[in-house]
Amino acid sequence: MSVMQGMLRKICEAAERCTARVCSRRQGVGKSGNKTEEENIMYIIAGLGNPGSKYAHTRHNAGFEAIDCLADRYRIDISTKKFQALCGSGVIEGQKVLLLKPQTYMNLSGESLRAACDFYKIDPEEELIVLYDDISLAPGQLRIRAKGSAGGHNGIKSIIAHLGTQVFKRVKIGVGEKPQGYDLADYVLGHFSKEEQTEMAEAFDRAAQAAGKLVCEDMQSVMNEFNKAVR
Repeated sequence: MSVMQGMLRKICEAAERCTARVCSRRQGVGKSGNKTEEENIMYIIAGLGNPGSKYAHTRHNAGFEAIDCLADRYRIDISTKKFQALCGSGVIEGQKVLLLKPQTYMNLSGESLRAACDFYKIDPEEELIVLYDDISLAPGQLRIRAKGSAGGHNGIKSIIAHLGTQVFKRVKIGVGEKPQGYDLADYVLGHFSKEEQTEMAEAFDRAAQAAGKLVCEDMQSVMNEFNKAVR
C-alpha cells in the first residue's frame, strides 16, 4: 500500500466513525422527524476550576481561563446554566461542540461531566476533551494526552470515577511546581506572579488552540505541535 493510499484509508475510516456517531444519535429523533438537541453535539470540551470570585485567576482555575479563551476565539456564549455548569454550544472547525465549566467545585467535576455526556450521548473516550492545571509542568508548558491516571489532580480523579474510564483527551496546562515548604492547596489556590501572568495568558491561548485542533486533527499531530518545552 502506498503512502497516499494509507492516508486516504485513514481519512475514510475517520469519516465512517463520524457518520456512525451521527446515525446512532438519530435514534433520538422524534416522531415528527425533528432533530433533538442531543444528536447535534459531537464534542464536549470542559475546562476545570472552582466557581466564584474568590478563586478567579488562580492556578487551579487554569482550565476555566483556557475555556474562556476558546469561547472568545469562536464566539461561543457560555452563560447557560445546565449540568451543574456554565455552558454553551457552538461550532469549532466544522464540529458542533459544547463548552463546559463545571460549577460543582473542582473535587466534584465528574458529576457535571457525566450528566452532560449522558444527555448528549457522548463517548468520553472519543468525544470529550478536558483542560486543566498541572503542577508537574513548568508555567506555560502544555502537555496533550489521550489517557492517563489522575496524577493527584482531584478534578480528574472525580471525572475518572464518574465516567468509569481513564481514556479521554486532556490538555494539561503547566502552572509550576509547588515550592518547598508550601502547602499544596494554598499554592494551587494562589495567584500567578506578575512575571508569570503574561506567560500564562499566552499558554491559555495556546491551550485553546490545541483544544480546537483536537476536534479536527489526529492526536499525534496535535501532540507534536504543542508538547514542546517553554522557551
